[in-house]
Amino acid sequence: MFGLMVRFTCKDETAAAAFDDLVSRTGEQIRAHEPRTVVYAVHRVGGRPLERVFYELYRDEDAFNEHESKDYVRAFLSEREQYLSATEVDRLDVVSGVGVSVER
Repeated sequence: MFGLMVRFTCKDETAAAAFDDLVSRTGEQIRAHEPRTVVYAVHRVGGRPLERVFYELYRDEDAFNEHESKDYVRAFLSEREQYLSATEVDRLDVVSGVGVSVER
């Protein structure tokens, strides 16, 4: 398994709404075309209306690389910048979990 946790901070409420729309459209494509994407969850952060947290889990790093090569993901990566004031990315190596297999 290979994962990411990404925290985005939107510029303002208008940008947050547009970002949420972009995320929704992109998520539809991920669900339809990426069987090796195990989890792609987007969360609003309580008490911080401009923040979003993504939790992404892929079968392996090759699945992540395939995800990154998709046209709709590249469009998301390009378009998102106009809505954001900050982005933080953590790469995750799954140690243990429920609902996921951990291969050693």
